Amino acid sequence: MPRHVLAALLATTILSATGAAGAEQSFHRIASFPVASNLPADRDPNTPTSSEIVTASQDGMTLIYSDSPAGGIGMIDIADPKAPKPAGFIAMQGEPTSVAVAGGDVLVGVNTSESFKNPSGRLAVVSLAEKKEIASCDLGGQPDSVAVSKDGKFAAVAIENERDEDLNDGALPQMPAGYVTVFDLKDGAPECGSMKKVEMTGLSDIGGDDPEPEFVDFNSKNEIAVTLQENNAIAIIDAATGTVTSHFSAGTVDLKNIDAEDNGEIKLTDSQDGRRREPDAVQWIDDDRLITANEGDYKGGSRSFTVWNKDGTVAYESGPAYEYELVRAGHYPDKRSDAKGIEPEGLEVAKFGDRTYAFVLSERGSTIGVYDVSEGDPTFVQLLPSGIGPEGAVAIPARGLLASANEEDLVEDGAARSHVMIYELGDGAPSYPMIVSQDQGETPLGWGALSALAGDPDDASTLYAVSDSFYKNQPRIFSIDVSSRPAKITGAMDVTENGAPMQKLDLEGITADGAGGFWLASEGNPEKEIPHRILHVDGKGAVQEVVDMPKQLTDQSTRFGAEGIAMDGERLWIAIQREWKDDPKGTVKLLAYEPASKTWSAVRYPLDKAKTGWVGLSEITAHGGALYIVERDNQIGTAAKEKKLFKVSLDGVTPGAIGAELPVVEKQEVHDFLPDLKAIGGYVVDKIEGFTFASDGTAYAVTDNDGVDDSSGETLFFKVDLGSM
Repeated sequence: MPRHVLAALLATTILSATGAAGAEQSFHRIASFPVASNLPADRDPNTPTSSEIVTASQDGMTLIYSDSPAGGIGMIDIADPKAPKPAGFIAMQGEPTSVAVAGGDVLVGVNTSESFKNPSGRLAVVSLAEKKEIASCDLGGQPDSVAVSKDGKFAAVAIENERDEDLNDGALPQMPAGYVTVFDLKDGAPECGSMKKVEMTGLSDIGGDDPEPEFVDFNSKNEIAVTLQENNAIAIIDAATGTVTSHFSAGTVDLKNIDAEDNGEIKLTDSQDGRRREPDAVQWIDDDRLITANEGDYKGGSRSFTVWNKDGTVAYESGPAYEYELVRAGHYPDKRSDAKGIEPEGLEVAKFGDRTYAFVLSERGSTIGVYDVSEGDPTFVQLLPSGIGPEGAVAIPARGLLASANEEDLVEDGAARSHVMIYELGDGAPSYPMIVSQDQGETPLGWGALSALAGDPDDASTLYAVSDSFYKNQPRIFSIDVSSRPAKITGAMDVTENGAPMQKLDLEGITADGAGGFWLASEGNPEKEIPHRILHVDGKGAVQEVVDMPKQLTDQSTRFGAEGIAMDGERLWIAIQREWKDDPKGTVKLLAYEPASKTWSAVRYPLDKAKTGWVGLSEITAHGGALYIVERDNQIGTAAKEKKLFKVSLDGVTPGAIGAELPVVEKQEVHDFLPDLKAIGGYVVDKIEGFTFASDGTAYAVTDNDGVDDSSGETLFFKVDLGSM
């Protein structure tokens, strides 16, 4: 049964599955599937894997994704979408580049090229029931995107014959030229002899003799939209005849108020005029409109998406609007500022109920922007958190589901694996983002890498946070209004010395001084000549006093220094993250500093034993005659075991002199953060780095998103239920 027929038959299930008509509806992430769990038993579990392009079986019960580094396709059982299960891996004897379901089979583009100059590939047919390859058609070149028509009559393959980016700086032309192939389908299988080779040369003024088709998609009239990314062009093909019926340039965009420098700060004051769109993914919205994600490749990338009329006129250009949504949510990847920013790459368009949505995937910002494109200009609906580097997505409207494939696998760094993430349309407001920034004038306030929290002594609706050394040229204190959902970052002040942002800081702790200013803790790093120190700043962020740790301490230090600061009466407490050279294994120092007498002392704190990696401290807060300390391991996902809050009573505690025998404090576990970190369906992030109490006693916590560098960019901000503590 063709998918469009199935969708029509089951469309009535959407309202019953997602709530009554008129209720607020949002997409919510409900599960994350690490694709490494699909590796065959005889493969090393540390084998790199990647979910790139994803599709769904016609009944919507199985996801199928291409896995290029593992050399095969993987399947996921989503009969229960909240509990996805491995459903098998099929080796493809080549590099799978794309997947598309046709009937009971999945068509797989397989790259078998021996070199850039000698490209080759095939269109493989895999039976989903038998879980094996049952047929194959030679393509004559290197395939990229594969698509199947809505009526199941045709398949199209973009034969990119991609260039060598290391040859002549990737300049075009680099032959052989790419093209598009179109197949007739019979019972879901391509008839190899029906293949029509559609030449794409001469369609663009940019490298017109070396077209590189990137992405293909069908409308209901069996017209195929094709992007030629490096050639900055779009073409329309009639599938029945295999002829190009129209083509047009993707044009350029003048970008204003963007960040175009990788310099350790988010500053939306730059411009880029005449920026080529160079679109990657393309999807039909209806038979007359299509949308492109303008990732860029060769000499462009406009950070935007564009809605086109079929005649090539622009119906809507997003400009930096989507990028701004990522800035507001803390997902802006500053290290890509000098390149292509958030790099919109993947797309999916689908109708849920009476609304048509476009899902725009940001490769570098690791998000999905949801837009209502039912009619008129697109309307922003919500931002979804994805894994690292979302590449493809598939909607299953009949089940109210969306799935994304996230290609980055950081197994070699001991970090996050590639994941397929699953979302469901349901009742209620979006569960993410949990914290956003308010605009400052015409542009959003940039933020990220929140590394500590502190409560305002008088206002229960206000907290403060700092960002760490990722933003080396922009050390900041942020004001947060927690009375709204999501919480709002309402302002930021630079930490300044002599009127300029202070350098060589790694802010990891903040506490109010009770007089309108703050004490800050800066984690030192001898390897980078960053001193171990604390700072006293006024209510505008201007440094009033710098207190370097005494040499007797720093001679024993490592790069793991201060990870939090708290004020208890007239005494400051500073948590040191890991053991220093003079610490017995399994203990760390809690330093005490008396500003009035300028004296230092300390106690020892016993660490839990790490199951994998290391365990250390990442925050300290004083409340009710006790210290509350966040203790965590450095593990991500299923490997994460220790993300906890401990209480240390200060009753009877007297810190010892530096260099003397130090007393060891006792700790009591009061909260496990793991359930909080799993609450919105993602994998567990490693860095829960902020915890504090508001003036009314409400507890809050926040995670550090590492500035969206080798990170999903997610910041989890939430109230912490400590029961009757």
